[in-house]
Amino acid sequence: MTKELLFTGAGTALITPFTPCGEIYWEELERLVEFQIENGIDSIIACGTTGEAATMSAEEHLQTVGFIIEKVKGRVPVIAGTGSNDTKFCVELSLEAKKLGADGLLLVTPYYNKTSQKGLIESFRFIADSVQMPCVLYNVPSRTGCNIQPETYQELADNPYIVAVKEANGDTASAARTLALCGDKLAVYSGEDNQTLPIMALGGKGVISVFSNALPRQMHDLTAAMLQGNLEEARKLQVEYLDLMDGFFMDVNPIPIKEALFQMGKISTNHCRMPLTTMQEEKRQKLAALLQKHRLL
Repeated sequence: MTKELLFTGAGTALITPFTPCGEIYWEELERLVEFQIENGIDSIIACGTTGEAATMSAEEHLQTVGFIIEKVKGRVPVIAGTGSNDTKFCVELSLEAKKLGADGLLLVTPYYNKTSQKGLIESFRFIADSVQMPCVLYNVPSRTGCNIQPETYQELADNPYIVAVKEANGDTASAARTLALCGDKLAVYSGEDNQTLPIMALGGKGVISVFSNALPRQMHDLTAAMLQGNLEEARKLQVEYLDLMDGFFMDVNPIPIKEALFQMGKISTNHCRMPLTTMQEEKRQKLAALLQKHRLL
């Protein structure tokens, strides 16, 4: 069973810009969408971790997803982050995102309450069968305390609506086993920028990226090189920007990438919603030095 891919290459886990008062800055969000598309990004992920969906009301969440879909106008796929630790709420939010025209859903593993591997299988199957649209599972145990095992992916891959995984558990050996067990039944996207090349070398189809908020063209080019079998060019780009990829995680995501976009002049405020805050001055200076090194300031 070969499933249709939502995208290959680089998808940006888009930030949500906020005003200093904490409201969504719609004009700047539209400019960010255009910046991504003009620079060759292959997909946009709305309201994921980097988009601070955890601090949004359900109404804001869907407004943001709908706004991005409207501004993209079908030029690239839009994947809506609709995961929750409440399976029932996840289905409700996902069905609304489907009505808005999302091309796919990003479903994080349950956080705080967590679950067993059996619970993951039953929950993800229930969601997928309820919404009947392409679902990308999101495995980020550093945030959720819940890790999807390769054998669990193998069972879930038989569901026609579960098409991919954003793998951010930091374990390339686990990704290799997932790819070996699932084959064409489940696409694997790197969920960590600094592991894009190794995961794609194992057979991954791309990356869902934080880095590409600031440098969409470079991440598109890196993944395109890998898809074309040009390992040398991909290696060159991965090594060249590795320090910046890591630098964008010197504080809790999305604090550093928002600060970087602010320093680069792409957004006019670097505000996150509490409990996230702006960066400490020492880290701001360290990030500025990295941006200067790459001639981004």
